[in-house]
Amino acid sequence: MRDKFKKSTGVLAGAVATALTMGMLSTTVAAKVTDKDILNDQKTTNDVVSYGLGPRAQRYSPLDTVNKDTVTSLQPVWAFSFGGEKQRGQESQPLVKDGVMYVTGSYSRIYAVDMRNGEELWQYEARLPDGIMPCCDVINRGAALYDDLVIFGTLDAKLVALDAKTGKPRWKKTLGDYQAGYSNTAAPIIVKGMVITGVSGGEFGIVGKVEARDAKTGELVWMRPTVEGHMGYLNGEENGITGGEAGKTWPGDMWKMGGAATWLGGTYDPDVDLIFFGTGNPAPWNSHLRPGDNLFSASRLAIDPDTGKIVWHYQTTPNDGWDFDGVNELIAFDYKDGRKTVKAAATADRNGFFYVLNRENGDFIRAVPFVENITWAKGIGDDGRPLWVPENRPGNPDGKDKGESVFAIPAFLGAKNWMPMAYSQDTGLFYVPSNEWGMDIWNEPINYKKGAAYLGAGFTIKPIFEDHIGALKAIDPKTGEIKWVYKNKAPLWGGVLATAGGLVFTGNPEGYLMAFDAETGEMLYKFNTGSGVVSSPITWEMDGEQYVSIVSGWGGAVPLWGGDVAKEVKNFNQGGSVWTFKLPKSAAMASR
Repeated sequence: MRDKFKKSTGVLAGAVATALTMGMLSTTVAAKVTDKDILNDQKTTNDVVSYGLGPRAQRYSPLDTVNKDTVTSLQPVWAFSFGGEKQRGQESQPLVKDGVMYVTGSYSRIYAVDMRNGEELWQYEARLPDGIMPCCDVINRGAALYDDLVIFGTLDAKLVALDAKTGKPRWKKTLGDYQAGYSNTAAPIIVKGMVITGVSGGEFGIVGKVEARDAKTGELVWMRPTVEGHMGYLNGEENGITGGEAGKTWPGDMWKMGGAATWLGGTYDPDVDLIFFGTGNPAPWNSHLRPGDNLFSASRLAIDPDTGKIVWHYQTTPNDGWDFDGVNELIAFDYKDGRKTVKAAATADRNGFFYVLNRENGDFIRAVPFVENITWAKGIGDDGRPLWVPENRPGNPDGKDKGESVFAIPAFLGAKNWMPMAYSQDTGLFYVPSNEWGMDIWNEPINYKKGAAYLGAGFTIKPIFEDHIGALKAIDPKTGEIKWVYKNKAPLWGGVLATAGGLVFTGNPEGYLMAFDAETGEMLYKFNTGSGVVSSPITWEMDGEQYVSIVSGWGGAVPLWGGDVAKEVKNFNQGGSVWTFKLPKSAAMASR
């Protein structure tokens, strides 16, 4: 490591695994981030110290200076460029604390930025080896703050903790073998002084897992595999298998390279003291090779944060044959059923159904479709299992080069993919970024080889409507009713933020930061950032003024895997920057 100065407007040259410190700037990192700070993140308005604006990740802010009446006056105050040639897939959610913004970029980079003027304080860029195998672009979704550390994952499957003031590494741990396909793209979460993270790589036949490490030292506390049959660890000792016998819901030895990657990260609800993680597709995609439910793939898991034990699980797509995964965030919320308060949790699955579960025990409450023309299932039964349409499962190759192709809705990129939804405590609605598309999909013979793609399927994604693919939807979780829809020509691939100002913020690949009326869906504001938005917006308060920030930079899975859809977005410009907005003082004062 070495320190050197850099002009705030310049481009960093040759900085590999290098932290840059702007010693002349007056901004300093002050108070350390505590567990209490993280638990209270949704209520405190002068910072954003966790992914999702709180451990439940409701992505709701009580700030209301920027509201339905004032949002039209929102103006950019600074923009910070990530620099260099690495302008691909900027999916990060920034964090802010004590005058500093921490934001990750593609290719495992992270920056500290002065929140008042957008000047760089330091930059760290991981030294990535040749041969990394990121499935779905070289993205990173964000960092975690704890004590005086900034912690984030890298594409070669490492977890790195940096000094928040200088950007210098304090510890670094390996999560898996990158040469076998392991990587890390999710924002970690902090629970009880531990940094909790998952792994990516389900398309390469890795074995998914959730790890808890001491956030200050990086030492492993527990590790819980997410494929039935594999051994877990607690305090360095073997701690039993994941909850089922080897091969019980997998044929033969298929469980040994079963996938179920935990690539999106998790949420935590202190009310029931459970961590919620989703798991990805079983491997390979060819479901005829692995008859059975294939636990714990395509599932939501409730995990005891003290031991790593799986307390309950709910599987959205047993024997997944379409790459529908199950990683999408599970968001805790309460609602009234008569006089009874239901401790619920909701998730919008890639398979096209919006689920509500009891978060205390995982009991199924309801599921409704949130996209149109679903083909793989007629619905979800009273027992919570899919009502299959057998003829719409891709055919068994059965000794041939390929099995019978089917047209399936939704496409494997999902009715909703990684992009996080938001829950408004004011409207009681979830705001879900969704996509309406289908795919031709067929199965092929496949054998496992370390470090090689382990799919056993082919596919082509196609639009199903002429006027739109993306659709932002406001959903009532108590009834499943869709209250309003905003249709977007290109796919939506960015997260959502709801505020007490009656607003819903998101971005689109066309480059716009957009704000909608949370009750009606009317678009009230938009601003073009110069590149596609595939990130998650935040808002915070400084010196009595409300700010909104969003990262801009087109990329992610759509241009890589989007088939016919990718042709429609091939001319979108790549980029890498973070934009910050606020109201002019006159407009802010008028709103008070």
